[in-house]
Amino acid sequence: MFELAIFLAMVLAISATHKLARPERISIAMAKLSGMSPSVASTAVYGVAALEFLAATALLFAQSRAIGAIFAALIWFAYGIALLRKSGTSLDCGCDFSTREKPIGAFDIVRAFGLSLLAVLVTLMPATTATIITPFAIFGFLALYLAMGELAAIPKPQERRVS
Repeated sequence: MFELAIFLAMVLAISATHKLARPERISIAMAKLSGMSPSVASTAVYGVAALEFLAATALLFAQSRAIGAIFAALIWFAYGIALLRKSGTSLDCGCDFSTREKPIGAFDIVRAFGLSLLAVLVTLMPATTATIITPFAIFGFLALYLAMGELAAIPKPQERRVS
């Protein structure tokens, strides 16, 4: 499904752009999630952003789509493992454009593994091309993905501060 591959490419490209726009913020999150020293994490941010851009680019073309999907699946799987290891830890994971420290919960973990699974599905699907519905499907997927992230960011009653 061409639309799913392009959606995943957009998520990767947005994620890579996010890392390059705020490397200091993301390197703090990367250090906390991975156990790397802050100096190593600040360098690793650029490497991960490059891998995300490469995977996103590969997903755009039928000849390289499977390789891009495998790299995407590995990136999201590794991220899911890091989140799972730190489940319940409160930090700003860098998952969205606003800075918000919150406990790593089930949604964050499932989102990472879910994206990994979708990338694996792309490797199993036959190569297709764009149709008239392609842009609507891509932006529909993206809108739902972003909306889910915003809904998950709403503080739960136990997380709200009483003033």
